Amino acid sequence: MDIGIIGAGAIANVMLKRINGDQHENLTIKSVFVRNEEKYNHLEDEFSVQLYTDLEAFLASGIDIVVEAADVAAVKARLPEVLKHKDAMLVSVGALADGELVADLMQTAKKYDHTLHLPSGAIGGLDLLQNVQSHGELERVRLTTRKPASSLSYEDAESEKVIFEGKAADAITHYPKNMNVSIILGMAGVGIEETEVTLIADPEIDRNIHQIEVEGAFGNAEFKIENRALPENPKTSYLAAISILGTLERLNRHFSIG
Repeated sequence: MDIGIIGAGAIANVMLKRINGDQHENLTIKSVFVRNEEKYNHLEDEFSVQLYTDLEAFLASGIDIVVEAADVAAVKARLPEVLKHKDAMLVSVGALADGELVADLMQTAKKYDHTLHLPSGAIGGLDLLQNVQSHGELERVRLTTRKPASSLSYEDAESEKVIFEGKAADAITHYPKNMNVSIILGMAGVGIEETEVTLIADPEIDRNIHQIEVEGAFGNAEFKIENRALPENPKTSYLAAISILGTLERLNRHFSIG
């Protein structure tokens, strides 16, 4: 599978190293779309890719799928056009807090018979939520996220402090850079308007911890994920990065699990 990436930041560099750098058996990153070609031209020699600043030329470069690995602005500006030509994967899920954008992306994907893939990011258990919700039997989804107090500007906190408690839609509005996981969780389950969220600043931890509680006709389930940082970039979740690679690998298989 030949891949095109929008963006050349931390996530893109991880993908380049682990796919092209490690000579992945079935995946190749062929093209990278950037705003400043001169700034990133070293990537061409280092990873054998072609840089583009023109979106039309990028989409015509023989790629099978486009991975957005830039930012929310890039999603809004580029993804609607991308979906007219290619399947795509959206990494900056914070963009999906915009209901009008979500509707636009879905309509475009359907109209042009393409698929928008959303990797699970820094959490798990989404297969269970989708299976239960497909029959309307999901009753409650609750997310409790603990983050290092310093990452939430509570450096002086001596004990854990609940800084938000409410619905995912409001959590995203108040903490757009910290609650992206609640968007993907809401979309897989009961929606961001019904997904319950608690955000805790904890001075005793050094990593993000997500606990998901699910209730429905099937019974109950709990998932707890303690995220380590990506070695290549401490600001990026290890699980979020490899969820992109895992999703791409599954798309290239001839069998599917779950």
